[in-house]
Amino acid sequence: MKQTFVFRNKTYQIDFGFIAILCVLWATSCFALYNAFNLISDGSGMGYLIRQIFWYVIGFATIFILTNFQNAVIFKYIHKAYRYLMYALIYLFFSRITATVLGFTLPLTPAINGAISWFQIPLIGSFQPSEFMKIVLIVMVCEIIDQHQKKYPHPTVKEDWYLIRDILKIILPPLILIFIQPDTGVFIIIAFTIFVIIACSGIRRGYVIGIIGLIIAVVVIFFFLYFYHQNVLDAVFDSYRLQRIESWLNPESYIQGSSNQLYTALLSLGSAGLTGYGLQANIISIPEAHTDFIFAAIGQCFGLLGTTFILIICATLDLYLCKIAYNTNNRRDRLIVVGVIAMLVYQQFQNIGMIVGLLPITGITLPLISYGGSSILSYFISFAIIMNISPATKKTIHLWNRHKKVV
Repeated sequence: MKQTFVFRNKTYQIDFGFIAILCVLWATSCFALYNAFNLISDGSGMGYLIRQIFWYVIGFATIFILTNFQNAVIFKYIHKAYRYLMYALIYLFFSRITATVLGFTLPLTPAINGAISWFQIPLIGSFQPSEFMKIVLIVMVCEIIDQHQKKYPHPTVKEDWYLIRDILKIILPPLILIFIQPDTGVFIIIAFTIFVIIACSGIRRGYVIGIIGLIIAVVVIFFFLYFYHQNVLDAVFDSYRLQRIESWLNPESYIQGSSNQLYTALLSLGSAGLTGYGLQANIISIPEAHTDFIFAAIGQCFGLLGTTFILIICATLDLYLCKIAYNTNNRRDRLIVVGVIAMLVYQQFQNIGMIVGLLPITGITLPLISYGGSSILSYFISFAIIMNISPATKKTIHLWNRHKKVV
């Protein structure tokens, strides 16, 4: 909760607990990147570390700026942000078309690991529109739900369908464009987050059960086609997506190919023991050690103790956000916090799950730990919104008096 204090006759409200957790994550992320120096093969480890520090500074500055405004002011620009991000996604879509048909990408949109999801901006770095679209969609969907519930206090089945229809209108265009890039990881994050928001909105249980049933049916049909009619999937999906499923199900059969990342991650974690091989250890080469597989790099160097610490700090952030959601009375604001929690927890679960072999590899990073400017900045924007939502304590601390006074 936010602490209220007065300094030179001006009142400020700061959530010191939230800031402290983010500072610990900052230090942990920088230390994890420093630890991975010997494992980074593409680029300078020091360069990644400096940029990570820069993006965290920008993130804290963003929180400072946005918390000086009410969320009502911030939300006025949400629809404009949605429109501009859609323009960016459409540009990336045309870049994907030119890459497929003509063999080259449009300016500022290089293909990275087979996906065209980023803008490469000189002197600044990469910019991933889909990361910011996640936050925009959370706010817009929560606003739609809030307006719908005010208009229909006791909605009928038909009126609940109107809600689903209105949500689909805004989420389907960006989801389709993100899937085409292809960025399956962000696609799943957005879909899961919106589902959780809808499920917690008070909509009829039948719709929630129907959505869950549809998801289960899609998964069952996918694996049925995968095992018995793979030629159908070959005509629909890119080969690399199917290779990821194959490498997940049979990692030891493709050690030198598509399952190399998973196999080396499992080997790193399994051989590190309780305390690992030590700082900046390079016993086992781990690909993408500064991004997708930073959890495996930490496990190799510091073993079970290191990975447990990461799990504890992630759980601390998650529980703190849950506390804010529990103490928030406004319906829309609570749904926004729930949406951010769902997005954060799923990304943590997916990243760690794919590294230990529970889930297929999807290219999802460990939020706030892995290197990534767009991810950090987008999360800090959502945290600024949550800090504005977070209720304040009843105590006020006066700092400018000669003696600190609490009332």
